[in-house]
Amino acid sequence: MNLLKIAVGSALVAATLMSSAAMAEGFKTKEAGDILIRARGIGVVPDESSSISVIGGEAEASNEYVPELDISYFITDNIALELIAATTDHDVNVKGSALGADVDLADVSLLPPTLTVQYHFLPKNRFSPYLGAGLNYTFFYDEKAAGGAVSSVDFENGIGYALQAGLDIAIDGNWSANLDVKKVFLNTDVKVNGGAINADVDLDPWIFGVGIGYRF
Repeated sequence: MNLLKIAVGSALVAATLMSSAAMAEGFKTKEAGDILIRARGIGVVPDESSSISVIGGEAEASNEYVPELDISYFITDNIALELIAATTDHDVNVKGSALGADVDLADVSLLPPTLTVQYHFLPKNRFSPYLGAGLNYTFFYDEKAAGGAVSSVDFENGIGYALQAGLDIAIDGNWSANLDVKKVFLNTDVKVNGGAINADVDLDPWIFGVGIGYRF
């Protein structure tokens, strides 16, 4: 349901952006040497799977919606490098464990810088789609155990890969709108109460973004 809501919302935003772009007269095409800076609003939707010792069950992390900043450098008219930076804060719990009731585990913040190599198919067109792939390194910080039976929680930083698809829509001059979706494959080892309980967790979030960019 969350994915459906995000998809419908993104489609409505896309229709608005396309209508605005269609009315614009002049725009700058993508060229080698360009630097493109974007600000996006993103929805981070974890697609979790996990293996938890002792109590079993499945780990779940909350969906989050935050601002994001990214910068791209065009090596050629078609090929660009993109670096994104954003931070999210997630509530993590365990469902379906041997304890019966859901277990609140922790609140944790993530900083997941991601570098992708993109191929822009139509750099001279107003509507310019692209695909990308790259690496992600996620820092887990500010872990706060839920309390009660959970006295401490430690999340291990992790490296993974990312896939990306998006569309730049030239508006006017150097300005453009952007729609973007990423799939980040992210694994972390979690230690609860000093290792009394261990979990191997794949967060694997979908990241949906809508934003605006300016090219220098």
